[in-house]
Amino acid sequence: MHAVVSRRYGGPEVVEWAEIPDPAPRAGELLVRVEASDLSTADAALRSGSPFAARLFAGLRRPRLPVLGADFAGTVEAIGDGVTRFAVGDRVWGVTGAAMGAHAELVVVPQDGAVALRPAGLTATDAASLVDATAMSFLRDTARLRAGERILINGASGAVGTAAVQLAVATGAEVAAVCSAARAQLVRDLGAAHVYDYRAVDVTILPEQYDVVFDVVGTMGYRRARRILTRGGRYLITVPTFGALAWHALTLGSRGRRSRIAFTGLRKASIVRADLEATSALVSAGRIRPVVDGVYPFENGDAAHTHVARGKAGHVILTP
Repeated sequence: MHAVVSRRYGGPEVVEWAEIPDPAPRAGELLVRVEASDLSTADAALRSGSPFAARLFAGLRRPRLPVLGADFAGTVEAIGDGVTRFAVGDRVWGVTGAAMGAHAELVVVPQDGAVALRPAGLTATDAASLVDATAMSFLRDTARLRAGERILINGASGAVGTAAVQLAVATGAEVAAVCSAARAQLVRDLGAAHVYDYRAVDVTILPEQYDVVFDVVGTMGYRRARRILTRGGRYLITVPTFGALAWHALTLGSRGRRSRIAFTGLRKASIVRADLEATSALVSAGRIRPVVDGVYPFENGDAAHTHVARGKAGHVILTP
């Protein structure tokens, strides 16, 4: 098979379209032909080795896992002995987790892993854009966002941000969003009640206060965000900087304002499967929709990485 491969750290130019051995399912595993796979900012960080914290997972000197990609949508091509939950031909979506490997024509996943039948009517491209449950995990599990609360989402037009806006609206929260002026209408269409252009407005000096500040892009920081948090407000950040880790530790026992970071890629497969089922229900109910910023064939993986490297991208999808 062929795969999008990066064997050394660097910019998009290190990405290759290469032939590698076909995987084979063992007992309890599925072989899935990948029809679409999300290329996330996490993939970009693992490809570049920056921030340095990414190398703690990916390898200090060179990539330990040359084929990246965790989120996929595809069709079951073969099954190993003992597989009962799926059959050849099933249309599935899922997450490979720390094993990565979804930026390839074929991927092997355990039947009891983070994989499920994908919603009927969704194309593989749309399904791949909805697999990532980072926003759901942060808002539901870390922030415990409730109906009637006010949330500010910094980086609302990106892949995680667009999901966060829709999920917060579905929860019944009042949503304020920070993004570029060019993508403001998209964010309004997703349900944000207030939208600020990050180039024109510093939201941290405005009088409004929020129960939750979700700093998707990590440019605000807890020190500035706490000015606009309510007394029991929660600041969430997805970027694992040393500052974010320090503030998480310092405010861990606080009943007042606090900073939180979560490593959503390390959740148990059973929890991720439940996220897929919850997402499927939201899609069926019309509460969330896919937001795709670009689609690239696998062999143009370097161009897809360049798209993500420009920043502020929504979902960028790789397809055969």
